[in-house]
Amino acid sequence: MARIKHIALTTENPAKTAAFYKEAFGLRELRRSPNGAVFLTDGYIHLAVLNLKDEQSADMGAHGPNFTGIHHFGFEVDDLGRACEKLENVHADRLTAKTGAETEAYAEIRAGHANFEMKWSGPDGVVIDISHTGWEGTH
Repeated sequence: MARIKHIALTTENPAKTAAFYKEAFGLRELRRSPNGAVFLTDGYIHLAVLNLKDEQSADMGAHGPNFTGIHHFGFEVDDLGRACEKLENVHADRLTAKTGAETEAYAEIRAGHANFEMKWSGPDGVVIDISHTGWEGTH
């Protein structure tokens, strides 16, 4: 069975975006390319933070030139409240209305469900899900 092991996003400023994910989620930097791309990992998934693509890029994709981001991706966190604090400290935008404590209480109510998540927006508007319950099939 295939497992998600690599996610790539494009951005105008790879160094700034990589710094955000390192500080907010503790990702480890693997390397930097001469062109400025930054490669990160959490030990299980590889995150490539790439420069914007232009019309000369072989891997521009269907999004067209200068597209930033991916649709979204998720991080499983140990402490939802602490994760919310860290995201606030790095100026992420909360896309859900609940505070970390309210979300933990709500997750207890939904204990029979496979997943509970909050949505945030990081640099360049990329949507990030955080969950302390994890996603079905990821354990």
